[in-house]
Amino acid sequence: MAGDLTVLSRAITLVESNNPAHEALAQQLLERILPRAGGSIRVGITGVPGAGKSTLISALGCKLCDEGHKVAILAVDPSSSITGGSILGDKTRMGDLVGRPDAFIRPSPSGGSLGGVARKSRETMLLCEAAGYDVLLVETVGFGQNEVTVRSMVDFFLLVLIAGAGDELQGMKK
Repeated sequence: MAGDLTVLSRAITLVESNNPAHEALAQQLLERILPRAGGSIRVGITGVPGAGKSTLISALGCKLCDEGHKVAILAVDPSSSITGGSILGDKTRMGDLVGRPDAFIRPSPSGGSLGGVARKSRETMLLCEAAGYDVLLVETVGFGQNEVTVRSMVDFFLLVLIAGAGDELQGMKK
């Protein structure tokens, strides 16, 4: 999988699939890549919509790539409760990273999962690690303080806030 974005993308699609026929294949794939997974730095990034999560990720991703890292960005978008679809537009906000050979951006729908991440975010991280990415940036859906599921999946957890939105007590809330 290392270096082949098409293979990585298809592997993620297989793992994220809701098709029961794909479940056994996805499990076999994960078992095969597990020895090559791990060892990355994982950063979860959350915050309210419009706070600048995607802008921060784009700038941080470029800086990390410039320093020689391979960066995978997993951007989770909310799924519509009516249609079940997602816009998956975060990639358009990260234009500086698109096309870089040392960066991979994968938007994924939340699929109605709570906690700000997609149902198979943990497995997607393993696939990116097995593909050779040493830094994973996970952008949550963007509802803010209640998005703590990602915290158990990452080494660092960042909350992006809008300047001037609240007082010192807001910063103390967990």
